[in-house]
Amino acid sequence: MTDHDFELKLQAYLDGELAAPETAMMEDRLGRDQEGRLLLAELRNTCAALAGHEAEIKLPETREFFWSKIEREIGRQEQPAPAAAGVSWFTWLRRHVLPATGIAFAVCLMSIWAVHRGKISGQFAEMELASDDVGAYTYSDPQQKMTMVWFYDRNDNSQSTELSPLGNVEEE
Repeated sequence: MTDHDFELKLQAYLDGELAAPETAMMEDRLGRDQEGRLLLAELRNTCAALAGHEAEIKLPETREFFWSKIEREIGRQEQPAPAAAGVSWFTWLRRHVLPATGIAFAVCLMSIWAVHRGKISGQFAEMELASDDVGAYTYSDPQQKMTMVWFYDRNDNSQSTELSPLGNVEEE
């Protein structure tokens, strides 16, 4: 028997809770064990000190009525929960298909937006000039997300045909 088990048995022996064979075994061990006798004496002293100083509590009801209320409350709380009803097909659809439908709708909206955005940027790339007197050169760099347009007067022959982003450059 471990020390903890012995201490519990010793407390039960002191309280008179052991059966006759266990009581005989405990008395036999206490006859041989000095530490056990000392612990038993300490437990007896503690019980004697506490016995005279316990506050007495008066209940407004009788003891039996008080404990019957506790028993009724325990019985009420131990009622089994009602069995969960089987999941209907409508509930399953609402739980699984409805979120998938929302996700599909969001993907469709994003696809439409992406296609529409592509058409708008394509319209600017194919713009026509309203005047036949003005010409334009276009440079587009998709990596830099940049488009440059040079306008020039088609009827002005005094300028060079070479153009730069800083303007027309005349040859000397």
